[in-house]
Amino acid sequence: MAKTNYSFWVMETSKPDLLCGRPADYFVIKEHFVMLICATIVLGGFAKMASKNSDVLVLAVLSISGFVLGQLASHFVEVHQIIYPLLKTPSFSLYCYFLPLIIFMAALDVDFYILKNVFWQVLLTGVISFCTAFIIIGYVVLKFNKESWDMQCCLFFSITLGITDPVHSVNTMKTIGISKMYIDIIRGESLIIFSVTSIFFGIFRGYTLYTTMFREFHVVIGLTLDIIGSIICGYCCARVIQFILTDLFSNTLTNVILCFSMVYMTFYIVELFGMSGIVALVTVGLNLDSLSFKPKMEFIITKFLIMFSSVYEHLIYTFFGIVIGCGEIKYFRFHTVAFVFILFATVIFVRWITIILVSPILTHSSYEYNWRWGVVLTWSGIRGVFSLLLAPDIYNLAEHKGEAPHMILFYVQAIALLTMGINSYMMMESARTLGLCAITLPRQMAMENAIQHIQEIIRNTITLFKTEKLLTNVNWKVVEKNAKIKYIPVKKESETAQFSHVSHGEKEMSPTDEVLIEEARLHVAIIQMSSFEKQCNNGILGVEAARILIGATKSFCPIKGKFMSIYDVSTYVRSRSWLMKFKNVLSHLDYHKESIPFLLPGSNKLIIIIYRILFSEEYEYARHVITLIYIFPLVMHIWPMARELNVSALISINHYFVLLYVLESASKLLILKRAYFHQHWNILEFLIMVIGIMDIFCLYFVRLRPGNLFLIQFTVVMGYLRVIRFLPLFKMVVPFLINIVEVQMKKRLSLMYSITKGYVKSQEDAKLLVKHISGRESIYQKLYEILETNKRDAVKELGLIEHEGRDVVIALKTKQAIQNVIAKALKNLTFLWSRGIIDKPEGIEMNKVLLSKIKALNNFPMSIPPPTPDSYLPNIVWMENKDILIDFFKERTKLAHFDYGDVICREGEMPQGIYLIISGMATLHSTSPTFGIEHTEARDRNLETFYTEYCTSGQVIGELSCLLKREIEYTAICETSLQAFFISLEDLYEGFDIFWPTLEYKIWLKLALGIVNQYFESIVTDEDLKFESCVLLNHAYVETLSSYNELTINNETMKFVIIVYGSVINSKTEELYPAPYIIPKTCEQVQGVADVSKLLIVQASEPAKNDTTSHAMDNTGLRTTKRDYNWKRKDELEAGHHFRKTNQ
Repeated sequence: MAKTNYSFWVMETSKPDLLCGRPADYFVIKEHFVMLICATIVLGGFAKMASKNSDVLVLAVLSISGFVLGQLASHFVEVHQIIYPLLKTPSFSLYCYFLPLIIFMAALDVDFYILKNVFWQVLLTGVISFCTAFIIIGYVVLKFNKESWDMQCCLFFSITLGITDPVHSVNTMKTIGISKMYIDIIRGESLIIFSVTSIFFGIFRGYTLYTTMFREFHVVIGLTLDIIGSIICGYCCARVIQFILTDLFSNTLTNVILCFSMVYMTFYIVELFGMSGIVALVTVGLNLDSLSFKPKMEFIITKFLIMFSSVYEHLIYTFFGIVIGCGEIKYFRFHTVAFVFILFATVIFVRWITIILVSPILTHSSYEYNWRWGVVLTWSGIRGVFSLLLAPDIYNLAEHKGEAPHMILFYVQAIALLTMGINSYMMMESARTLGLCAITLPRQMAMENAIQHIQEIIRNTITLFKTEKLLTNVNWKVVEKNAKIKYIPVKKESETAQFSHVSHGEKEMSPTDEVLIEEARLHVAIIQMSSFEKQCNNGILGVEAARILIGATKSFCPIKGKFMSIYDVSTYVRSRSWLMKFKNVLSHLDYHKESIPFLLPGSNKLIIIIYRILFSEEYEYARHVITLIYIFPLVMHIWPMARELNVSALISINHYFVLLYVLESASKLLILKRAYFHQHWNILEFLIMVIGIMDIFCLYFVRLRPGNLFLIQFTVVMGYLRVIRFLPLFKMVVPFLINIVEVQMKKRLSLMYSITKGYVKSQEDAKLLVKHISGRESIYQKLYEILETNKRDAVKELGLIEHEGRDVVIALKTKQAIQNVIAKALKNLTFLWSRGIIDKPEGIEMNKVLLSKIKALNNFPMSIPPPTPDSYLPNIVWMENKDILIDFFKERTKLAHFDYGDVICREGEMPQGIYLIISGMATLHSTSPTFGIEHTEARDRNLETFYTEYCTSGQVIGELSCLLKREIEYTAICETSLQAFFISLEDLYEGFDIFWPTLEYKIWLKLALGIVNQYFESIVTDEDLKFESCVLLNHAYVETLSSYNELTINNETMKFVIIVYGSVINSKTEELYPAPYIIPKTCEQVQGVADVSKLLIVQASEPAKNDTTSHAMDNTGLRTTKRDYNWKRKDELEAGHHFRKTNQ
């Protein structure tokens, strides 16, 4: 066999190829080998279908099939010529063909942020696992092996068998609900071990090719390149791949092809430069995540690459089965089977020892780890294709070539199949026996809440469908029976345990609030990460900001009881302080030209000429040029040989340079006098002049006393100090550095604003779903308070950021507004394209135009100057940018200034007018809003709670109180210095009279839309509830309902009827609907209860023209009739109820 299959192991051109004992004396047809590959893929596919996706059965079938095929090749020429190209292929070629994609997919599935947080734990786990396997497996192989392997071969075998498969080792873990952190630790350990092993084997491969160059220095250089160089190359390639995958103009097919090809290109280029392609691909995979792909592109690309990885795995096991089958059968003895089981037991024992040694590390990593999870993890040491592809090198790199190299492959492949089958089964059984597969009671309660929510949606959908005329003859009892959910779906028994099992102890004991809060905390973290990714895909959140938020969320998940706040996720304060300090230092060093106010017109003309010369830009440039030219003489002075040849010239140049400094310093001293030393650069130049004069005198004294050793040494030191003559050049760089720091500060400010805004959105999304996380009211209240507090802190941070960098925030908001408008246009274009209104060629061209505009936003300026105060009035939406309204209020507005801590208005006071904030931030402190609801009408009779809201530039304070002429329900306090336009109550009501009835109606419409978007965002997200759309297109309008008045609800024309202020009752059932509340579809008529109730009606279809006029009220004509406005105090209306935001 050492001769028969030699070409698979090493290539020797001096010997003829004898394969399977038969010379290749026939013409080889390459199509036969292609047929073998296709047959292997087909057999693997059918085996996977028959075994219900059992990997171990599929690979075992393929391995046995390959072994049988190899045996047949020894007896039949027809079979031999089919496998001949495989036997002719070097083992390293198979390594390069199959491994790059498999290792890339393994690294791509690792969460980089989790791995970064537990990097030292992963590194220590990998080192302990590698050392343990190397020692124990190596000893067992040396002790029990009877294949006449030498020491080097045994050590290589132990290293190869110590590599765990990062894919199959964690597949079973995913089904038993183990923490993602442990999965990534096992994957990271496997990747580290395999990377180290590949580097180790690569060094020995180089030794076999270049034996004379194998020295310690070359080993050190090789290791440096393999580790540091490969990581740098991998990072650069990851950035290139990410740029390709996120390009707006690339299509799916192009992305798939480029991603596939770039993986192999990275591997081959890095290997070509003598580095480790494996380490580079691991780096590439770790630096790519779901945000590195365009939306909906990740699924397609990863599925394509997973398909190829699975096919590669099938081919590897089949090919190595063929090679084993080509070996002589006489080497398979009883000891072979015994040695396989000895190796298997050793591998299991090594894993047990490793887990025992790393248990303190895993315990420190997470509070969830205990001895039960340790028992499960001991079965995670599954071997696979990584060990198998390196197995041929054991024979190739051994000093003594054994007689049966195919036995090395047999042992490795047998251990891989045994661990894949037995370990996976034992891992599942251990988890089931130890009760780790059972769903905990808090999680079961959360699932029950979710099922109840789904059942409620189903019931509402059925109720809505019953009103449709075309579905009147449907048997709704059958529909309700088949749509009813009776149990929680469980996974297949082959993949997981019975998840519906709950231990007896859990049934008896109800979980505490602390346990339920912890379970809810994990759900909130998942909701937040989903929100971050969704915002990024929609263009609301930048990729870098989304990565920071997702990474921070994953970092704080393992901390028990920790809800991530904006202060946890932000590194802004530290980064800002560093940049500010650096900028202050640079500003301190910045060179400012001295002005001479005391230089009178009658002064000496010579002094005036000198002054104009010294402080001109031309002189500064000439001085810097002379300093740069001096680099050459200084290099000659430092270089001994050049110095000896040019002593006199160097002395002359030194005298000339010092003379220039003397003249410059003397001139500036003559002009500036004592002010000369107020500038740091002048002090430096004076110091350079003094040192230069001392240098000249030292040279002179050395000539007088050439035997004085101390004087010579001092002169040499003074000569080296000439380097400081280049320090003045730094003042040219200072302005550029200041500009760079300012740009970085703006980027950091913009990034922090995006992060905070994305965090606020995620808190709002979590609050919408918090009701479905836990059904216990106390848990709901605690979660809501935590989320609301975190949101308020984030909003406050937004205001502070905006106050600090208004120009940066304005630029970012403008950019996001442009992006949202273009995104809306793209959505409408897709709709028109899908309906056939726009043809495909025109649609493609329009899509390119819109995408080019989005791409152009990458060059959008970092800052935009804030608008003037007068330009803020058109930003009030109810003015609709109409000149007549703007001019009317511009004449009546006053600019108010407030300092930090000033009170703008107090709770309980009567309103004086409205405030439009121009700059700064204010906080609104109050009990929960009443929405005009009396205590007796309140649904929840809890104690009043306090809330805080933040207002920044562009927002208006006091609109609702002025409309109702009621007491203000909050206290507004300035958090920063604040500027605001003040419109008095008299001027506002004068505007109501002049522009009756449109102005007052539009303010109510703006307030109603704000309430609906705040409390029912998830329900009305598909509706176009923008102020402009509601005014122009009448998508929604406000209806006023007085006490005891009734309103008929027509479900055919009214899609939503939402009470936004006051309260109404169902005329039939007398059920109370307090604001804010969505009137249910079953309600046909409502009656007002409060003095004034406001309802926002969202229309389901285009209203009639006559209705539009009555509801839109766009008449802007003058009306001079005065109206009586009754002043009502808060205690008169008895409206003290607070509302808690819920998703009804």
